[in-house]
Amino acid sequence: MDFAFYWSHTDAVSKTLFFVLLVLSLASWVIGIMRVLNSRRSADTISQDLTSVMADNDLSGLDFNQKKMITEQKLLQHIARHRYQLEQGLPVLGTTASIAPFIGLFGTVWGIFHALASIGASGQAGLAQVAGPVGEALIMTGLGLAVAIPAVIFYNVAMRLNKKALHIANDTAHQILAKTAQ
Repeated sequence: MDFAFYWSHTDAVSKTLFFVLLVLSLASWVIGIMRVLNSRRSADTISQDLTSVMADNDLSGLDFNQKKMITEQKLLQHIARHRYQLEQGLPVLGTTASIAPFIGLFGTVWGIFHALASIGASGQAGLAQVAGPVGEALIMTGLGLAVAIPAVIFYNVAMRLNKKALHIANDTAHQILAKTAQ
């Protein structure tokens, strides 16, 4: 099937849905790649970052409880900052993964509605008159899935890398707290 032929037979709603899916696809690919690369880099450097931040602390002259409280608060603050950075962009991926199939489905329903209205107006309901318009309408479902599947994959990979980074951060924090107790 020729895309130009399909495009010439669609209305404003179908074209708008197509562009919405195109924008969501581009956004999910860009954000997904950036998120995975940043999450991987953070997992590799988060331990060094926490160690270097805590190395700058001068806690001499304080009793144990004060050292422990200051160390815990600084570690919690820096881990929360890392968590915030790790989670940036994930809502876009999650939302895209959730709504893209429904946008495609709406496009399909809209296209089938117009195909059936056209068939009803012409009075011809043979296979040749039904197959083309319904097939064109189903393209929107395929587009919705083509947008959602990469977004889900990027979201899951980024979440797994984020969990790894936060596990490393918590492990490093426990090591730093143990050194504070000595």
